[in-house]
Amino acid sequence: MEHIKNAFDNIAAEYDSQRQYVIPEMDEYYGAAVWAAESPENNPAILDIGAGAGLLSALMLQKFPGATLTLLDISENMLAVARQRFSGRKNIRYIVNDYSRAELEGPYDIVCSALSIHHLATEDKFKLFEKIYSALKPGCMFINADQADGETFYFRQRYLDYWNQFLKSGPLNEQVHIEILNRRDILDRNEKLSVQMQWLKECGFYEVDVVFKNRIFIVTVARKA
Repeated sequence: MEHIKNAFDNIAAEYDSQRQYVIPEMDEYYGAAVWAAESPENNPAILDIGAGAGLLSALMLQKFPGATLTLLDISENMLAVARQRFSGRKNIRYIVNDYSRAELEGPYDIVCSALSIHHLATEDKFKLFEKIYSALKPGCMFINADQADGETFYFRQRYLDYWNQFLKSGPLNEQVHIEILNRRDILDRNEKLSVQMQWLKECGFYEVDVVFKNRIFIVTVARKA
């Protein structure tokens, strides 16, 4: 995970400003994750895994203003940006740690994540899903806005072509474009959506579905029995 930490430490200052030019249909993507979030509590305890600069947490707070938030990320610099974003707000905790190895504590009413878990190795993804299940209260949910590989080589390539075209169509200069592609080639370990859905069911989640899909970019929701 050290190379992931270093990569995001280095881009923390620019990450938020570039994101809308990196993620197609970004508003709909994050909007679907927030729409899917439900809680039996008016002021839920929320864990944001791979929270980064805190965008997903900020959107969750708009829906649940009284929530208690825990932001967990391996990058100190990314969490430093999140601290600025939430300056003056109470009931927010920041944890710098490798979430693939750390205990998640809890219990939580909502566990969410955006654009992070796809960086893990296959076996670590499944183990993390198991830990998330254990960290949730019964009846509560895990929302994951992430990336998924195409189900076949044909669709994998078509999805990448779509993404590449989107990157080229935006205002990011060629050097930034190259840096994004390099990070993608080095850090991304996408798994098929069908495999991710099966893992969630094997972990014990009893309501599992996809609430958004735009080629590579997916939002899955899973509820604990």
